[in-house]
Amino acid sequence: MDTVFLHGLKAQTLIGVFDWERRRAQTVLLDIDIRADLRAAEASDDVADTISYAEVAERVVSSLAGQQFFLLEALAGHVAQLLLRQFACESVRVKAVKPGILPGVVEVGVVVERGREAT
Repeated sequence: MDTVFLHGLKAQTLIGVFDWERRRAQTVLLDIDIRADLRAAEASDDVADTISYAEVAERVVSSLAGQQFFLLEALAGHVAQLLLRQFACESVRVKAVKPGILPGVVEVGVVVERGREAT
C-alpha cells in the first residue's frame, strides 16, 4: 500500500479538559498518513487520480475549526473518520500533538490508526 502524507499540519480548535484550556482555540499539530493505492496516479500523472494534499488540509482544518474536544484521542479519531469517509483510502494514521502544553515537555499527543472497516 502507498502513502500520501501531511506532516506538521496546523489547525485551530477548542480542546482541553481544564477551564483555562477551553477559553480559546488552541493550535494542534497533525501528522497524517493516508494509505491508498496510488498506481492510477502513477500511471496517469494526473492529480484527479490521487488524494489531493491541499484538499485533505482544507477539510481537516475547516472541520476542526467547527468542533470542540476534551481529549486528543477524540480529536484524532474525528480526523481519522473524516478522512476515511471523504477519501478513497484503505487506512489512516493520525498523530495529534498539543505543543508546549506541559512545562518541561516539548509536546504531548496521541496516535490513532484506523482502517476502512472502522467506518
